[in-house]
Amino acid sequence: MDLYLINLNYPGDNVLKKISFILSTILITALVISSQISYAVNIEHGEQVFSANCSACHAGGNNAIMAEKTLKKEALATNDMNSISAITYQVTNGKNAMPAFGGRLTDDDIEDVANYVLSQSEKGW
Repeated sequence: MDLYLINLNYPGDNVLKKISFILSTILITALVISSQISYAVNIEHGEQVFSANCSACHAGGNNAIMAEKTLKKEALATNDMNSISAITYQVTNGKNAMPAFGGRLTDDDIEDVANYVLSQSEKGW
């Protein structure tokens, strides 16, 4: 009795696999790019949020309530506030005399204002 092995690989299989791989790669790349674009930081919006909500106490990167806790680069570093996550946390939750803005501002507003503050501190206000 003779046994025959059936070869299910057709000559066109490699071409289909390559096309499928290329299309999948393009789709994944497009999804990654679109997700990054939708979460892009808006510094101009951060400036508007800052002007409307923060400038009364922090005009020019200063602090009208606690003079030593400015938004200047050196002070932010000294107080471990020189990161987006630290600034975002403080704006959201407040601390000492600073009120919490988590209930008043959206997450995007807070992220944008945190990025604005950090960028301004790098520029020297």
